[in-house]
Amino acid sequence: MVKIGLLARIVAKPGKEEEVAAFLAGALPLAEREEGTTVWFAIRLGQHEFGIFDAFPDAAGQRAHLEGPIAAALMARADELLAEPPRIDKVEVLAAKLHG
Repeated sequence: MVKIGLLARIVAKPGKEEEVAAFLAGALPLAEREEGTTVWFAIRLGQHEFGIFDAFPDAAGQRAHLEGPIAAALMARADELLAEPPRIDKVEVLAAKLHG
């Protein structure tokens, strides 16, 4: 069961929106390889704003994700793609439905 999560808000630089969208969509295979990441969504919130929501059964999975390849790749391209640093909030999952 998922108990904790992360909600990251990402604001693209003007003209870089589609590159950010492609970057996030392309990160799915990396998320799929993370054993401690139970849920991972990349979402578009508006023209310039994007988000990532992920959830984990424990703090170890959350920590592994924060130290993993998606975060590293995003930070490596932050100056090129992002208008501001990502805002990453740790959240508590109160309830979840994970199966269709």
